[in-house]
Amino acid sequence: MSNFEFKLPDIGEGVTEGEIVNWLIKEGDTVREDQEMVEVMTDKATVTIGAPKAGTVVRLGGKVGEIVPVGQVLVVLAVGGGAPAVAAPAVPAAPTTPAPSTQKQEGPAATAVGDIRESLPGMSAFAQKKPALAPAPAGSNGGYFNEKPLAAPATRKLAREMGVDLRHVQPSGPASRVTREDLERYAVRGKSPAPVIHLPPAEVSVHHAVTVVPQAEAPPPKRPEPVAPPRALGDQRVPLRGLRKRIYENMARSKHTAAHFTYVDECDASALKALRDRTKAFAERDGVKLTFLPFIVKAVVSALKRHPALNCLVDDAAGEMVLKGGYDIGVAAATESGLMVPVVRNADRLSIIEIAGELERLSADARAGKIRKEDLGGSSFTITSLGKLGGLFATPIVNYPEVAILGVHEMKRRPVVKGDQIVIGDVMLLSLSFDHRIIDGHVGAAFAQEIIGLLEEPERLLVSMA
Repeated sequence: MSNFEFKLPDIGEGVTEGEIVNWLIKEGDTVREDQEMVEVMTDKATVTIGAPKAGTVVRLGGKVGEIVPVGQVLVVLAVGGGAPAVAAPAVPAAPTTPAPSTQKQEGPAATAVGDIRESLPGMSAFAQKKPALAPAPAGSNGGYFNEKPLAAPATRKLAREMGVDLRHVQPSGPASRVTREDLERYAVRGKSPAPVIHLPPAEVSVHHAVTVVPQAEAPPPKRPEPVAPPRALGDQRVPLRGLRKRIYENMARSKHTAAHFTYVDECDASALKALRDRTKAFAERDGVKLTFLPFIVKAVVSALKRHPALNCLVDDAAGEMVLKGGYDIGVAAATESGLMVPVVRNADRLSIIEIAGELERLSADARAGKIRKEDLGGSSFTITSLGKLGGLFATPIVNYPEVAILGVHEMKRRPVVKGDQIVIGDVMLLSLSFDHRIIDGHVGAAFAQEIIGLLEEPERLLVSMA
């Protein structure tokens, strides 16, 4: 039998790496072609990767929780007839630079000599094969350079925003991975002002040339390293992995980047509730449960058409706004693994009953862990709702790089003033958060009032429907 190295494929949409979430096979297993082998999480979705060929598993290319870049060996399979071949251990590729020495060396000593040879400046073979190193900023990591740095997509994005070349940042994470903390430490050191030398007046003379040797500048005080809290009896440490790790990174990136402000107002949903009660029988005939959310999606789409600046993504690296031509609405869904945001594609082209059916499908797939990658990512506006757990109101975090998000809260029976009378109505609060860098306060308020007006008079949704 011969060994076949299956590498992590290019999943698309700019994905450069994935996190191993779960192995469905183990070394020694026999797999058939297309049999599910591993679950890999990217920035976009969790995907299940199948076996490209039938064979025997010789080696797994990583442990659960490890980050695997596209192109790295994921699984080694023994394929064909005969006994399985022994897999070579995973080691970094050896340098291709030929040794200038005429004497052939083998074994560990040769490797050590090669490493030393390449580390010496001025070696002709090294100068011919290696590109010139870009200079590191003063006060940074002492000229550290890594041609292929490993870093999470969120860290790479932050580096682009800060104008930092990751090749000069010395990593401290697992597998020599550049972390956000490494980037922040590098930025602090790299932007330190140059030392200023002050000469005492007594040393300055018009008759004599004075040579002043400045004293070495004292190193800046080191920031104290974070100290882990003491572990009490019964404490457990749970690594951040999978979807929770993505949420951890994305929420921090959004709060670090977008300038949030939140607008809250109440909505008298009495007419909306009455309309839903009258029409839910029609949806049930089509096997669909009609909730309030499809009406809210339609109201958001209608308001976005009147306020196109809200149907927008921000490209911080390019310094541009991307005004979307379509209406793909993300709807947050709670799962056992964490919050996901499936997307209702082309919501402007769907009827309210069709949106209800899509929401049911997306929610069921998300809870079952079977959401497709094409159902995630690419939204330009997000709605988040906790239903009966919605409380009074909250301040949702913008789903970066979007510029706005709508939070829907519990509908409650409350006194409502109608004309000169106080009646009991069904009232819910809506809270909208905006990226204040893009959306001004009066624009966000006008957008919120447009949504509220459509929900308080839902017949407007029907007569204005495309």
